[in-house]
Amino acid sequence: MKLAAGQSDTEMPGMRDTHLSCLGIGPHAGMIYKAMIRNHEWGVDDLVGQLGLTEDEIRRGLDELAASALIRPSWEDPGMFSVVKPSVAIGALISAQQQEILEMQRRLEEGRAAMVDLMAEFELGQGEFQGGGGIECLSGLDSVRLFLEEISQEAASEVLALIPRASLTPESMEASRALDEKVVARGVDVRTVYLDSVRNHPATRRYAAWLNEHGGEVRTAPLLPMRLILVDQKVALLPMDLQDSGRGALVVRQPSIISALLALFARIWDDARPLGTSEQPDDQGLSPQERELLRLLACGMTDEAAGKQLAISVRSVRRLMSDIMARLEARSRFEAGVRAAERGWL
Repeated sequence: MKLAAGQSDTEMPGMRDTHLSCLGIGPHAGMIYKAMIRNHEWGVDDLVGQLGLTEDEIRRGLDELAASALIRPSWEDPGMFSVVKPSVAIGALISAQQQEILEMQRRLEEGRAAMVDLMAEFELGQGEFQGGGGIECLSGLDSVRLFLEEISQEAASEVLALIPRASLTPESMEASRALDEKVVARGVDVRTVYLDSVRNHPATRRYAAWLNEHGGEVRTAPLLPMRLILVDQKVALLPMDLQDSGRGALVVRQPSIISALLALFARIWDDARPLGTSEQPDDQGLSPQERELLRLLACGMTDEAAGKQLAISVRSVRRLMSDIMARLEARSRFEAGVRAAERGWL
């Protein structure tokens, strides 16, 4: 079947407008592949004439498809290409991406385990790092709170914080308010990012609003990597144990580490949503929390693990997934994953 002049392959009868960008296939290559599926006999000249692309664009697209094993040179007709069956070629690409995700998850877990081991190495004597590396250990919650009182008195320009908790205890809020009042009164720039889930916790939401009203800036994000406090671009406070903040904290003054943490905060801050603003879906209709949930589940996390990362209940995870499946018109999570990938949601 030939295409009418000016008609693209996405307009062919029976052909869905399926994007392959989620598999790393560029728009021109995707257009060429879909055209070749319906017209196996087409060569370069046919593709140029029917798709409205230049010969260079066609050849680059063919090279991209060949590199992804979606087409291969014809053994019978030199200079022509054979289209590999989509269930084979695209299935292989999806499997490769799944393996990459699993490998990345494994490396992240190994990195986290290595970090915990290194933290233990720092915990010497009274908790101070011996060796001049710009890192000190604070053992226990009391030591951390005493240090925070000290550093808040010294803060001169800014205090930046990531707080990855769904809610704050009354004791924690009382201690934080006493410190924040003194800091903002001196004109210090205070910027804090909480999890989106605090919007559903009245007491924590009131505290964040109070900070916002008294000169601080508060935003929320669907996911935060760790608890972090940065003071005057010189000192950082990190948890000694990501799973148990009561164990203590690391005080970091090493400039290169501080620079990396500042860059991390800046990226999160730019993507976070100011407190008091309504949640706006992106151009694909997903809220930030829904997108993060899809990403976590696609990486192989259980409902329980994903809920813990987002600081929401398992019931909330399942409610969000049920709503996403309804929008995708999917009858199973597997089908929802396939359709989400097709739409570029993953």
